[in-house]
Amino acid sequence: MKKTAEKKRTVPQLFICFWLYAILGWCYEVFLEVVVYRWGFTNRGVLFGPYCPVYGVGALTFLLCFGALMRKKDLKWLNIVKPLIIFVGCMAVATLIELAASYILEAATGSWPWQTYADYKYNYQARIALSTSVRFGLGGLLFMYAIQPLYDRLLSKPSRKTINIIAAALLVTVIADCIYTFFIK
Repeated sequence: MKKTAEKKRTVPQLFICFWLYAILGWCYEVFLEVVVYRWGFTNRGVLFGPYCPVYGVGALTFLLCFGALMRKKDLKWLNIVKPLIIFVGCMAVATLIELAASYILEAATGSWPWQTYADYKYNYQARIALSTSVRFGLGGLLFMYAIQPLYDRLLSKPSRKTINIIAAALLVTVIADCIYTFFIK
């Protein structure tokens, strides 16, 4: 069944997954800010809504890079080292995405939201840091082994028409948010 769900992902399903991960990423960021660091609440995203699109980019990139590896079940030795490969791979991919996003956001807005990385012992220009990279690797494991299989099951239940309607509603919401954030606000 997992092989079937993996092969049958449609563009609208991936679009929905993208925004679900963007929302999860926003929740994670707010949790860190409010509960862990106790700085108080601020909207951690660049858009008005409760989402950080960079997490959606990371999640879909993980699927693209490691989806085929996750489907491989026939090599016993690979199943033993697969979690380590996924951890290191997700760590590297997410760190590169975060680095690229910092440059894109700096060019577009003049700064990037995670400049606090300067406080971390091992960081590069306050754009990436070792401790966050390790968290990305752990998050990638959680994503590949638990969350994405759950999303695949959930998104395999509604009809194609329902999925398309949900994706269209999300698209309209995001377009409206982009118009508000970049042109009205």
